[in-house]
Amino acid sequence: MSQETLSEFVEATATKFGIPGVAVGVWVDGQEIYACHGVTSVDNPLPVDRETLFILGSVTKTYTATALMRLVAEGRVELDAPVRRYVPEFTLTDRRAADEITVQHLLNHTAGLDWGIIADTGEGDDALAAYVAKMADLEPIAPPGTRASYSQAGYNLAGRIIEKVTGLTYERAVASLVFEPVGLSQSFFARDDVMTRRFAVGHNLDEDGVLSIARPWRHWRADNPGGGLASTLTDQLRWARFHLGDGLAESGARVLPAEALHRMKDPTVALRASNLGDAIGVAWFLRDVDGVRTAGHGGSANGQFAELLTVPERDFAVVAMSNAGPDGIPFNQAVVRWALRTYLGVVDRDPEPMPYDEARAREVAGRYENDAMTMTIGSDGSGLRLEVLIKPEIRASADMELPQDHAPFDLGLLPGDTDEYILTSGAFTGQRGYFTRDDGGAVAGVDLAGRLFNRVPPASE
Repeated sequence: MSQETLSEFVEATATKFGIPGVAVGVWVDGQEIYACHGVTSVDNPLPVDRETLFILGSVTKTYTATALMRLVAEGRVELDAPVRRYVPEFTLTDRRAADEITVQHLLNHTAGLDWGIIADTGEGDDALAAYVAKMADLEPIAPPGTRASYSQAGYNLAGRIIEKVTGLTYERAVASLVFEPVGLSQSFFARDDVMTRRFAVGHNLDEDGVLSIARPWRHWRADNPGGGLASTLTDQLRWARFHLGDGLAESGARVLPAEALHRMKDPTVALRASNLGDAIGVAWFLRDVDGVRTAGHGGSANGQFAELLTVPERDFAVVAMSNAGPDGIPFNQAVVRWALRTYLGVVDRDPEPMPYDEARAREVAGRYENDAMTMTIGSDGSGLRLEVLIKPEIRASADMELPQDHAPFDLGLLPGDTDEYILTSGAFTGQRGYFTRDDGGAVAGVDLAGRLFNRVPPASE
């Protein structure tokens, strides 16, 4: 497929979703193909090109995990060792749980930690240490190792392990362990590094449906291990190619033993009814799509979104980055699906929900919550709707302007006795999840995007 074909699709899809600026790259048949469209900012527009920096959000977690795997390969860290071996000051409200959490639990989201802590601990070199200290007030949501629940806090803690073991700041350690040996010369954490180059800013819809600049540009420094990296399209394709390889950089330098690199794509915990994947390796989400295994990771920042997907058995990768919410996510997903179908003949289809069932709807309707958000599921007699809101106290205590809440989503239950569902409208169309039940068979929680929300008893509503 030609450069022109990709460019036409990217331009048409960005226009359809109203995204100011996008960057897309494909590695296929031993060559890189790029397509960029639009501008970095609606207020101060510059053309987006392959060297424009976008914030990667949670794609950063693959860098944190790879840096830790280098330390594992060097014998400086053990995946099955307790976190407290490396960060002895780490604790939770449940000290026993803190004692039991291992490095591996952090990297595959099975530590039993909630999503995270919304707290600005400053821009100094002690930012991660201060963040970990605040985790003493964090209450576990599940015993370590018993289930997967996506956690930003877990990856920030992993970043602190890197600091303690290397004696460097997280950012300097990752540059030394990953950026420099792999040859990633256009990937940065520091604002000063980014602001002297061409970079994208995020956009969000305001109450009038008009795109406005998303501020702040990025979150605080302590969130860097889980989501703070800014990078270019060319560096992202180089990163994908490295993970498709055998642990050697393009220069021929050995970054990781091939066994350690491949181990990152071995399943460590299964996922249920998740569009993130069928399993988690070491950071990577693993999913079988139309008979082929993929490994990838997505990311969301304030009005910026990134997606990186590889198909190891076909030596294929696609990267998509966009700078507007909420439709940056469906734009990226549309690009990835188009690329899989167009270049590989691999078709990614959503499952079809069952017709509305009043009895099942009554079972799941109610209010749910986690540390930062509330979820309400209701029925109008003909369908189910799901609404997720950031808690008012979280907004009030945040040291930054948080994104607008999404409009409610239509929800369809999937056939069979699986307790699984799929979202059928809005920015997260196609997102899957499932309901959990207690020992008595009553619905006790719901998983959305890999995160657990526990049911709130009716009396507390």
